[in-house]
Amino acid sequence: MMKPWNVRIGINPISWSNDDLPSLGGETPLETALSEGAEIGFEGFELGGKFPSDPQALKAKLAEYGVACVSGWYSGRLAEGTLADELVNCVAHMTKLQVQGCKVVVYGEVAGSVQGQIDTPLSKRPHFTSDALWKGYAQRLNAFGAHLKSTYGITLAYHHHMGAYVQSPEDVDRLMAETDASVGLLFDTGHAYFGGAADPLVLLKKHLKRIVHVHCKDVRADVVTTARNRHWAFLQGVINGTFTVPGDGAIDFDAILSTLNGAGYEGWLVVEAEQDPAVAPSYQYAKKGYDTLRGIVDRINAQHAKVA
Repeated sequence: MMKPWNVRIGINPISWSNDDLPSLGGETPLETALSEGAEIGFEGFELGGKFPSDPQALKAKLAEYGVACVSGWYSGRLAEGTLADELVNCVAHMTKLQVQGCKVVVYGEVAGSVQGQIDTPLSKRPHFTSDALWKGYAQRLNAFGAHLKSTYGITLAYHHHMGAYVQSPEDVDRLMAETDASVGLLFDTGHAYFGGAADPLVLLKKHLKRIVHVHCKDVRADVVTTARNRHWAFLQGVINGTFTVPGDGAIDFDAILSTLNGAGYEGWLVVEAEQDPAVAPSYQYAKKGYDTLRGIVDRINAQHAKVA
């Protein structure tokens, strides 16, 4: 009998409260997200702006609800900044994650990014304009990733993201080609699709060996098409429903999870879907995302059990 698939299902609090757009659930207390998430069955949470910043206070708050700290977004600036500055800037965040026992950090490149600018279309996002710029960035990322591993025991999980330097499938390909194993890939299904991957599974298969963390985000394909045609800003797309939870959109999560399982991925599957809770009620949609992933994982494990 094959062993059960060693993955855990977590969630990002953005389903309840959006840090970039406080108008989307900004009034919802952290405790609501934690209690509802735990009730649904999620084993852990990624961090958001409402969580305690003190490591011990954070640990105590999560323990109240019996959930783990999955990871936390780190706003990196290595695309335009120095490694020396990043090593100093990261201390508080990495120490906090280390105290929680986190294995990965979500590295989001915010230098030059337009992801938080509601009036700036995605076409205005930054690009590396030469091989030298790409290579310099990769070298800084490699060194930063190696530092995080040796100092904190944490793996850098690079989040390709709309509006940032690394958005398209071609950007992800280049990033993985230029960096080494010190830089892991956070594969985000929704950003892969919106970023230009007609089938995120193709991009996933290319980089399976580098994937260290997974965000499970579905898309409303028609809204993504409108966002592209009308040259919307990233947050305009969010407000209008580009993203949703697994099981509510166009992405084949059976294929995504089966491929991850076949490749030996072990880690977190994180439901993350930036939506307006007034339109997509937090509990209802979080539960749909959980039930979708849980059902697929259970089916995979049932198949394992049948194999002698």
